[in-house]
Amino acid sequence: MPMAIVIAVANQKGGVGKSTTVVNLAACLGMKNKKVLCVDMDAQGNTTSSFGIKKKSVEISTYDVLLGLRRINEAVIKTDFKNVSLVPATSALAAADIELIEVDNMQKRMKMQILTIKQDYDYILLDCPPSLSLIPINALCACDTVLVPMTCEYFALEGLSQLVESIRLVKQRYNPTIDIEGILFTMFDSRLNLTAQVVNEVKRHFPKKTFNTVIPRNVRISEAPSFGKPVVYYDKASRGAEAYEAFTAEFLKRHKEQTKA
Repeated sequence: MPMAIVIAVANQKGGVGKSTTVVNLAACLGMKNKKVLCVDMDAQGNTTSSFGIKKKSVEISTYDVLLGLRRINEAVIKTDFKNVSLVPATSALAAADIELIEVDNMQKRMKMQILTIKQDYDYILLDCPPSLSLIPINALCACDTVLVPMTCEYFALEGLSQLVESIRLVKQRYNPTIDIEGILFTMFDSRLNLTAQVVNEVKRHFPKKTFNTVIPRNVRISEAPSFGKPVVYYDKASRGAEAYEAFTAEFLKRHKEQTKA
């Protein structure tokens, strides 16, 4: 039976569109009849609220899953969007980093949980917090690949090099098959000179890993979470929705080519 491909969506810099990318990639994959599970591993819970889930109503969360208090399948909620399920996060997750220090296999808690449900999905997307603590390390140990959303700013390049170094260390110690899925430029504004400089710099270092599709700065993308919807459901005709659909098509094409290879 085919197993889910597990993708950590990570960047040590905050505000680069990680949760937005998780939510919209999941929604677009679901529309294409792929079964998707999103795991919100960020205490801010942006992925959870972007799917219209009220955090106060959450009974079992990523916190319970990481600490082994509940099994991951007990935490799964079906969202209102086709083929998309979610393991929600609440602010309790903020304490998990400290509590994980005292448990066995602290880096591999998420991996062990995901192994029990891998056969139920086509894709599992892990939304990581913007740090390099035990929670994102759990995501890097559990995933097959890392998708890196990044903005075209100078500091984003620094964040990228730190992340690449973290992936190298995790590969060495815990997850020998981990690879970079690709780099996705978000909040893209082609009018800025710095944008072209950052894009060229990234393409020089990662020529085969940079997605051709870019996600533009778009009001609809920013508005959609407050309505509890992915942008492709909130305003399908918007530039933001079209960009995420194009990105999903490119993403699936790459996966198809890799399976053939």
